Amino acid sequence: MNIFAKCASFTRPLELMAAGLYPYFTPISENLSPEVLIGGRRVIMAGSNNYLGLTHHPQVKEAAARAIQKFGTSCTGSRLLNGTIDLHLELEERLSRFLHREAALVFSTGFQTNLGAIAALVSKDDAAFIDRENHASIIDGCRLSFGTVYKFKHQDMAELDRMLEEAGPSRGKLIVVDGVFSMRGDIVDLPRLAKVASAHDAAIFMDDAHGIGVLGAHGRGTAEHFGMEDRVDLVMGTFSKSLASLGGFIAGKEEVIRYVKHFSRALIFSASIPPSSAAAALAALEVMEREPERRDRLWSHARKMKRGLDALGFDTCGSQTPIISVRIGSDEETFRFWKMLFDEGVFTNPIIPPAVPAGAGMIRTSYMATHTEAQLDRILEIFEKLGRQFGLLRQRASAPAP
Repeated sequence: MNIFAKCASFTRPLELMAAGLYPYFTPISENLSPEVLIGGRRVIMAGSNNYLGLTHHPQVKEAAARAIQKFGTSCTGSRLLNGTIDLHLELEERLSRFLHREAALVFSTGFQTNLGAIAALVSKDDAAFIDRENHASIIDGCRLSFGTVYKFKHQDMAELDRMLEEAGPSRGKLIVVDGVFSMRGDIVDLPRLAKVASAHDAAIFMDDAHGIGVLGAHGRGTAEHFGMEDRVDLVMGTFSKSLASLGGFIAGKEEVIRYVKHFSRALIFSASIPPSSAAAALAALEVMEREPERRDRLWSHARKMKRGLDALGFDTCGSQTPIISVRIGSDEETFRFWKMLFDEGVFTNPIIPPAVPAGAGMIRTSYMATHTEAQLDRILEIFEKLGRQFGLLRQRASAPAP
């Protein structure tokens, strides 16, 4: 059989394009955050992870430009060999200090961070326990490990407890969870999770890509939000969200970071993040700490949008964060809703299976500190108009959440 036969038969994108409903790989010609220019039109960006709005901060952009002037555009090698520059070490030291951890390690992307750290830590006699709604990078990191992988139902700590018991006392156990789940926008139940983990001598690895900069009094993420930083063994984060750059990191005990540094294939065999990315992340971290009012504004916007969408009668999928998803229904309805939002001037993200169950397609919105009240009001106005047109307001107001 021809290995490319499956490629020729994969026609769904072409069908959506022909119907004018294809929502992916949309080219943005200019980022005017919190608006973007697409096809010559200005639209409100309500689908970005630029939570604190730092990608356009003058200090962040100037830091990136200075780094290019000093180091050039690339490190041209891996961290192990010729690709480590002093900015990487400065960033790791700064991150560990910020997160109150002994050490940190910077990877080329957030996805590679999970691939590299999980695969290095979970050996053949170990077991990983993951929430079924974890990010794909966690799932793939577990696939690359040689350990046994257990998947528990979303936020089901009783099932996690049973699985840990089943695994037995002789295995090393690593529980890997998102701090903020990126589709629904809900927060992991860390108090219950930590209690279960402690009962089975299991370590906790928290992917806090969407929590760093957003949750906690100082933006240290989900563990700070709960006042439980000492109960999380490893914190993973990215620079591509609140920290306005590109790359990822883990932070934890020095001995663990040293082990991952020397056994993670994703780190050892990947080129390091460019100087501009390291410098931008450092500057963004500084601004984030200096300007806590950005986080206050972000949460004010999130509460407004959550209240507004709930009051209209939408099902907002249990969101607890600036990620607010609206349940629509079938794939076709979801794509149509997305297209009509876009035509009205609002950019969002359509979410369909396998990211969600069949028939439970969502429109994922996310908000930034730099949105204006007028932009938020406009988004709510358009959602109300389309919600009535699709019959979602009456349906969502009366039907229980699935």
